[in-house]
Amino acid sequence: MNNDDVLVHRAGHLGHLILNRPKALNALTHGMIAAVADSLDAWENDDDVSTVLISGSGERGLCAGGDIVAIYRDARLGGTESAAFWRDEYILNARIKRYPKPIVTLMDGVVLGGGVGISAHAAIRVVTERSRVGMPETGIGFVPDVGGLYLLSRAPGELGTHAALTAGMINGADAMAMGLADHFVDSADLPALIGGLAERPARAVVGRYAQVTPESPLSQQRDWIDQAYDGDDVGTILERLAHLGQLEAARAAEAIRAKSPTALSVTLAALRRARSMDSLEAVLNQDYRVSLHALSWPDFAEGIRAQLVDKDRNPAWDPATLADVSAADVEHSFQDLGPDELGLSFVPARSEAAS
Repeated sequence: MNNDDVLVHRAGHLGHLILNRPKALNALTHGMIAAVADSLDAWENDDDVSTVLISGSGERGLCAGGDIVAIYRDARLGGTESAAFWRDEYILNARIKRYPKPIVTLMDGVVLGGGVGISAHAAIRVVTERSRVGMPETGIGFVPDVGGLYLLSRAPGELGTHAALTAGMINGADAMAMGLADHFVDSADLPALIGGLAERPARAVVGRYAQVTPESPLSQQRDWIDQAYDGDDVGTILERLAHLGQLEAARAAEAIRAKSPTALSVTLAALRRARSMDSLEAVLNQDYRVSLHALSWPDFAEGIRAQLVDKDRNPAWDPATLADVSAADVEHSFQDLGPDELGLSFVPARSEAAS
């Protein structure tokens, strides 16, 4: 079952999947999504596998997201391959959350975008002192996907709104405070933790190595964050940030102003809608609609060009200002796809239905 980009190992009662593109910070390709899904299928009814582990190769991180440059090239040709990639990726995100056996994910190092999708929906999510977690999509003219808005919309107060709009990275303690992770483990203990998973129940092993979580820097800023980000208008949020007299608020405003006005407006609308949705599957259905509509935005290709292709870091957003993004443009991003809808539905597992 091994291939170059996903290594599949069995040890004792553990099925271990290693994302293996370290030079690309383990960015996900369509083939990697399929390989992970195939292994989950094979292990679901295998009585010799009681725990699944997902980790990344190399020292830099679990996963930097999807292969955005490949999506950029495809978008310029019509986006058909990207649509198929997102469909299978989002189905995998939902499958990870509903998997009947515990999935442990090591969110060590950099975990961005699609890396959040493949890890933060798992049953047992481990961060370390090296974790740097984020949804950077607004910086490339896109909207947080992979069910990230399901998680961010349920973070305390407006912490998730701050993270989504600024597209910044948070540390492991912040991820714990925001509900993106469950356990804080020293990175030096990860090899022993992996070894223990082969022989003993997952929760007992992870609990043995879990430490007291450090204080979350972001949670300490809840007062101004909650005050600034309440509401449904990005322009109003920027005005509040500018008048708070807080250095971190000013930095947040500067970060937001650099992002795509279209992506910011749609992200805030999608985040607010996600708050009222009752399942990850419902949010992923929304993600798929927005993602496919975003393929036609000028900003998506331009943002990837500026950040990852030409790397001039100088995108020419179109429209250039928040005032030029119409309510109709935002609403169109949520338009039903008809026969192309993702169509995920939440069917409770037997244990959930009985509880």
